[in-house]
Amino acid sequence: MASAHYVVLVVEDEPLLRMHAAFLLEEAGYTVVEACDADVAIELLLTRTDIRLVFTDIDMPGSMDGLRLAAAIRSRWPPIEIIVTSGKLSPSATDMPPRGLFLAKPYRSEALVNAAKSLLH
Repeated sequence: MASAHYVVLVVEDEPLLRMHAAFLLEEAGYTVVEACDADVAIELLLTRTDIRLVFTDIDMPGSMDGLRLAAAIRSRWPPIEIIVTSGKLSPSATDMPPRGLFLAKPYRSEALVNAAKSLLH
């Protein structure tokens, strides 16, 4: 069981997918905050110092996609771990931030939880 003191930010523009990911991570014992796009995610990261992991979709509307968000997080908040997901794109290793993991959609529930655990523990 994960510790509730680990806070995960789920960034996904599809509400049902965002709610499902949040549910899986909460069931695993994490505290979850949600954002519908990268702009909201950046606002949360600027105001919260307790976020330890960001799980973001690549294909999102707004000022930046999930890969640009991941790069911004790695640059500004290097300790935060990152998991990137997509059902359309498969990023190359050079597109991914250092220490970042890619999880293809549709992903299995255990795959998301195991990826979070591998990065946070």
